Amino acid sequence: MSVLEAIFLGIVQGLTEFLPISSSGHLVLFQRLFGLEEGALTFDVLLHFGTLVAVFAVFWRDIVAILKNPFGKFGRLILIGSIPTALIGLVFQDFFDEVFASGATLGVEFIITGVVIWWADHARRGTKQLREMSYGDAILIGTLQGAAILPAISRSGLTIMGALFRGLDREFAAKFSFLMSIPVILGANLLEIKHLVDGEATQAGAIGMNEILGTLFAAVAGYFAIKYMIRLIVNKGMRMFAWYVWVLGGLILFDQLVTKVYFHF
Repeated sequence: MSVLEAIFLGIVQGLTEFLPISSSGHLVLFQRLFGLEEGALTFDVLLHFGTLVAVFAVFWRDIVAILKNPFGKFGRLILIGSIPTALIGLVFQDFFDEVFASGATLGVEFIITGVVIWWADHARRGTKQLREMSYGDAILIGTLQGAAILPAISRSGLTIMGALFRGLDREFAAKFSFLMSIPVILGANLLEIKHLVDGEATQAGAIGMNEILGTLFAAVAGYFAIKYMIRLIVNKGMRMFAWYVWVLGGLILFDQLVTKVYFHF
């Protein structure tokens, strides 16, 4: 992997983790396009760590408040919402691993993500804040987050859609979605690190300057993506992203069914 590829993938991960267009789907796509296999798992771990740094940088005040009162309502909601996500990930781990490895469903999943974004953009404007949010809201959002483990299903798009469906205020919906990503990213990183330590991963690689640069660019890009996404949800809308993933999904399906250059099975 060259330095330009590492920086490019870092920027892609940072932007797409928090824009509703699926970071994992884009990583699978570009790693396939670039023909990257060696060290891919190690690099993925580092990129997700970079986006985790971005969440902490933007929401550090909220995170500190939660840590000071971990059994307060905000902390309980995130914990309860993370339970269905974890259960879905553990029960269907082998299935998700197979889907990631093949990339066979990327085109369809990107199109589904577009439908989700389009619906969320037309959702009613709710007013619920932390005080009015229920544990049922958190469970639904966490369940949708679990479904978003599929590579090209947007985690942020699906969770924000669920939050808006339950009547949450748009800005608070985005904040809750991004804060809920912390236990998910941490859990996924710990599992991947365990695979690396146990020697079970065939795609492990050494950490060099390219990997470090990719991580830094993922953190910086993620920071600006979070800031932009919150303003966008509140003030404008997300339908431009729906058109983007529809076009991308259509191109991937065309390649899968017709040209069979990158995604032939």
